[in-house]
Amino acid sequence: MAHYDLEEQEQLDELKAWWKQWGNLLTNILLVVALSVLGWQGWNWHQKRQSAEASAIYAVLEQAVEAKDAQKINNVAGELTEKYAGTSYATLGALLAARHSFESNDLKAAKVQLNWVVEHGSDEARDIARLRLAAVLLDEKAHDEALKQLDAKHAPVFAALYAELRGDIQAVQGKKAEARQAYQAALDAIAAKATADGAKETPRTPQRELLQQKLDALGDAA
Repeated sequence: MAHYDLEEQEQLDELKAWWKQWGNLLTNILLVVALSVLGWQGWNWHQKRQSAEASAIYAVLEQAVEAKDAQKINNVAGELTEKYAGTSYATLGALLAARHSFESNDLKAAKVQLNWVVEHGSDEARDIARLRLAAVLLDEKAHDEALKQLDAKHAPVFAALYAELRGDIQAVQGKKAEARQAYQAALDAIAAKATADGAKETPRTPQRELLQQKLDALGDAA
């Protein structure tokens, strides 16, 4: 029995020695892991709460747009971008507010809202915002600035829209050859997408018809 007591004592001494050497490190590791888990859970909870609150505010924005309440639209959209910038509702809100501002001929507000999306939105949202911002700048006759927006890299799905708007700007500038090239690029992009989608021929969509009309209206490129 004493033999077993001695063996147990040796094991206990070894455990004490091991704990003395590694105990603090192990405790710190466990503490870091525990804090990381708690931090991750806290972050997820915060994100869910932010998203829920932003969703409710976005609903208010939609109501304000329906009521055409410009002041409320700007205030609510501003609240989304300031307090809930990390949510998708902030981007959606800025795009919605920008559309209303443009339709109300408040181009200054539209540019502010679209620039926010360009700086903070996802890739697809930025592509949409740049396209709309270029349209606003075209309306302001800021042609060179509009073309700069269209120079930005964008997803292939927007190729036809970017090329068409480029053609519109160049046509207004009187650059017929460049405009024809842009419109043709837009038609080619539509055809390429149709081919990629498995179509045997390019469908005669309203966008394609309008592009062809624009191209024909230019006449001789010289």
